[in-house]
Amino acid sequence: MRAARLIPALGLVLAACGGALDAPAPPSAGTPLAAAVAVPSASAALRSGRLQEARAALEASLARDPEAPGALNDLAVTYAAQERFDAARQLFEEALARGGAREQQASLVNLAELYALDGYLPAAQAHLDSARAVDPARPEPHYALALLADARGDRIAAAAALQAALDADRSGAARRELVFLYPEARQHLDALVAEASGDAALAQARWRELARGRFTSLAQAAARHLEGP
Repeated sequence: MRAARLIPALGLVLAACGGALDAPAPPSAGTPLAAAVAVPSASAALRSGRLQEARAALEASLARDPEAPGALNDLAVTYAAQERFDAARQLFEEALARGGAREQQASLVNLAELYALDGYLPAAQAHLDSARAVDPARPEPHYALALLADARGDRIAAAAALQAALDADRSGAARRELVFLYPEARQHLDALVAEASGDAALAQARWRELARGRFTSLAQAAARHLEGP
């Protein structure tokens, strides 16, 4: 299924945001989520911050198969991790146009994070809704939707999305494969998971860390959780 058939609502949402997003907010004013990889072998290097190693492996893969959309997506994650967002966006969009369902879903999740970092939360929501629609059984869009909803102050939607993610990811393998561009995003997801699992002490520790972080939206979300229901 082509990307154009998967995301009919995105054009409307981007139009509502003013079309071209030429005045992004600084990263600290945005909302980091989570990045999805399409080639599992690349995730270990990405998650540990070995970007040059990951990029070299992915570029070698593309040299062998220039049409490999999964490698394009994951190469874009390495650029996003260095805040080279324009280059990352171009590669995500290319992977979205070329890829099958798995690559399209990962690219949509990752484009959503770029929009959220720029402060365009409706566009991020639309991309994540489209990512979930590609394959509702995959947990990655649900994790990102939980992070976005919680950052927006919708704790009911966040809890529902997180439960859907955990139900689809019983072993936790997909969560371990997620890549976080900023440590605060990992703290955010850890806090939500700890809270959902009843580990109040760990949740409180993570919320306190997040409250001291650089992202205003996440610090505000942490403050809401620390204040209680």
